[in-house]
Amino acid sequence: MSNNSNNIPVRLIAEIGVAVAISTVLNFLPLFKMPQAGSVSLEMLPVLLIALRWGGKPGLMAGVVYGFIQLVVNPYVIHPVQMLMDYPLPYMMLGIAGFFSIRENNGNDINYTKVFFALLIAGFARFVIHVLSGVIFFGSYAPEGQNVWAYSIVYNGSFMIPSLILCYIILVVILKNFILRKDMR
Repeated sequence: MSNNSNNIPVRLIAEIGVAVAISTVLNFLPLFKMPQAGSVSLEMLPVLLIALRWGGKPGLMAGVVYGFIQLVVNPYVIHPVQMLMDYPLPYMMLGIAGFFSIRENNGNDINYTKVFFALLIAGFARFVIHVLSGVIFFGSYAPEGQNVWAYSIVYNGSFMIPSLILCYIILVVILKNFILRKDMR
């Protein structure tokens, strides 16, 4: 096999596969489930780890693969666009975290403020897609007289915010101990 820079490292492919599998298992272990879908869980954690460890493109890839696995494992599809907005696109957005440099200038230390903002922006991108899907496809669930935008923001925020906070806390513990050390690759 040639040593072409366009080749995807086998280790990366393996880590994405393991991350997607772990995300799928974590999806089945929610801490809290919402009535019309969505849950507080750690399913985002492995995808975020891939993004922070390998970068944005591998993070996007891991997210979209996980989104399609979600579609296979637990589908609720009413429209093709809704399918994209509830499965591959929002999880793909988690990969955005990998486009942020989270290391300090010397390259060995991790800046946890940068990790926080990377997760915040990636989580917000996922949140926006879920809110749009909620407004477009699930607005009928809003109580009579309630603004559909407010309903979708509150509904999706009620599971996204706690999930992101939990992921950040656990990521800090993981990052402080071993995952992103330079000698790990």
